[in-house]
Amino acid sequence: MLRSTTALLLFALFITACKQPQDKAKQLINEATAAHGGDAYRNKRIEFDFRKFHIMLETQDGKFRYERTYQDSTGTPIREVLTNANFSRFLDGQPQQLDTAQVGKYSRAVNSVAYFVLLPYKLNDPAVLSEYVGEETVDGKLYDKVRVNFRAEGGGKDYQDTFCYWINRETHTMDYLAYSEGGPRFRKAINPQTVGGIRFQDYINYEAPKTDTSAVSTYDQKYTAGQLTELSRIEQKNIRVTDLP
Repeated sequence: MLRSTTALLLFALFITACKQPQDKAKQLINEATAAHGGDAYRNKRIEFDFRKFHIMLETQDGKFRYERTYQDSTGTPIREVLTNANFSRFLDGQPQQLDTAQVGKYSRAVNSVAYFVLLPYKLNDPAVLSEYVGEETVDGKLYDKVRVNFRAEGGGKDYQDTFCYWINRETHTMDYLAYSEGGPRFRKAINPQTVGGIRFQDYINYEAPKTDTSAVSTYDQKYTAGQLTELSRIEQKNIRVTDLP
């Protein structure tokens, strides 16, 4: 009986220890979401210009509609629409017939822009699997690090991607992020502005050598050591936020 009780106690302690990194990660995500706007994200239409694209993001009662409009090289207008249910693409107002590869290509492009702009709010999606992976000082400030993967169900085609987010210990803002799929990247937030109660950030986009197989949670160390190269700037312009009815 004593052995059985001891075994149960050890098992309970093991389960508790396993849960702690996930619980702390969830708490940090909640704090970051609140610092970036919290409920201000709900039932909103967000519009902005990103490079040659005009982006419109709507989130309402668990449903979303993302729209990207632009012109091709001939000046023909293109509109791409991604919702919970499907993806549609219109060329000069006419719907296009797309194969599976084209749907995947265009929908990922639209979703990628939406995902990064809506961070850290998007980290509350049910498909997110988060874990606390330690702390680090970056640019003289202390950060907690949260690593994120995704469940296969609801996580999209790239659910196996790994991300890492650096959350400021003092302000709870998400000031850095990194990911490895599609090329090792480390982003530093700059030019924060609040529109409609939501914090928006531009980013300096750094890259590591494509052969780098280091864990994304160590990219902060490479940044501090000057081992990353600036690749581009991620900027949102002419931001507008309106309430949905």
